[in-house]
Amino acid sequence: MCPPPEDKAIPAGDAENGETRSNLKKIIGFLALMNVGCLIAIIVMATNKSSSSSPAGAVEAPPAPAEVPVAAPVEPEPMPEAPKEVPVEEPAVEDVVEDEFEEEEPAEEPAEETVVEEEVEEEPEVEETVELSAEELSLAAFLDAKGVSSFFADAEDNTCAGKKIALDNDLCVNMEVAPQAGANVTKGYVGGLEVGELAPNTKPYYQSSMCPVNVHWHLGSEHYSAGEYDENGDGPHGNQPRPDWAQRERDLAEGKVRDGFRCNHYDAADEKFTKEYDWKHCEGMEVGETYEVHWPHSAAGACGTVNQYQTPFYDGVFCNLNMETLVTLQAQDIANAVGVHGQVFTIVNDEEYFYPDLIRGMLVDGEHGQDMAIYTGSTTGTSRSNEVCSAYAPITWQVDRKCHMISASSFDKMCYDMKMQRDDMSGDLHAHGSRELVHDKYVANNQYDKATRE
Repeated sequence: MCPPPEDKAIPAGDAENGETRSNLKKIIGFLALMNVGCLIAIIVMATNKSSSSSPAGAVEAPPAPAEVPVAAPVEPEPMPEAPKEVPVEEPAVEDVVEDEFEEEEPAEEPAEETVVEEEVEEEPEVEETVELSAEELSLAAFLDAKGVSSFFADAEDNTCAGKKIALDNDLCVNMEVAPQAGANVTKGYVGGLEVGELAPNTKPYYQSSMCPVNVHWHLGSEHYSAGEYDENGDGPHGNQPRPDWAQRERDLAEGKVRDGFRCNHYDAADEKFTKEYDWKHCEGMEVGETYEVHWPHSAAGACGTVNQYQTPFYDGVFCNLNMETLVTLQAQDIANAVGVHGQVFTIVNDEEYFYPDLIRGMLVDGEHGQDMAIYTGSTTGTSRSNEVCSAYAPITWQVDRKCHMISASSFDKMCYDMKMQRDDMSGDLHAHGSRELVHDKYVANNQYDKATRE
């Protein structure tokens, strides 16, 4: 216990102040009570409001949501049975769909085949784009340009086109003085047909204002040179024996490509005669085979112009000669103005034997073009034989007696050059058939030997 306060005298002013303070305390106490009362009232009201929105059991509500997820799966338990029935029905639906597809498959197959065909057609273009060499791309670009160039587009610009003068073949017995080719050109051989004073042109052709107007070649040799290209030669497909006239006629009747004689170079054990070459421009050529190349010349050709080389070669030979003029010419005039160079080669896959300019004419270098047989004859080819002769006679033949090896690339380069000409020479990019060796009685007796060229 605290000791009681001591009694002290209170001044009058202080008594009034004390009374005032006492009144203030009362007021403050009253206000405090009212605030507390208001606060209590607010709490009570808030509580009453919460009680009115949530029932008394709401306190136990949290377990209720937990029961709802449990109860939800229980009620749809029958639902899993529905999917079980669906798979039972689905096969039937799928079967129907498959049946429909099976019925529609025949209609869809052509479309699928068409797509495959289109893809197959597009594949070569992709391969060519990848595999073309620089040379091939250059040629492709040239041919594209050739297709749109006015230099090649107007056929009338080719002044030699269609200039061939047609002279029909005839029975040999009906021809008076029409010596034939290809003949035996072995040194010392003399034909059996008397031709009088008719003589071949023994000059180099350029000295007679003649130029090459074409180049083409024959499978095997049409001429015969003992020890060079004869029945003892060989190749990938063998050789021809000395002429069996009856057998040759049967082969021709059966549509076989008549081939000539082979050179004596072929050796199956030597790779250069057997290794394949990837031909880009020539057609149907084969390493190891023998080919006789012909360069027809004419003084009536379009010499020194873009129209000089022609296929067929007759267009080039008669480019500046018409029938009216031709019938006025004597046999010797023709022999002096029209001739053919002939040279025989065995193809090898060896660049040591490469020559880059075969289109220009016969090779005259070293042994090439040195041992020459010269005589008057005719045009050759498989449409002529020893019964049916050519009316394109007499013309001069200058034939190299030697067989030479030459690289496959040399021939392919020549074919490339042929594609570069204004005239379309595609008809001469392959080997032609060979005429059978002409019988002695149709070979002129005016053979001329020329061991060296001037």
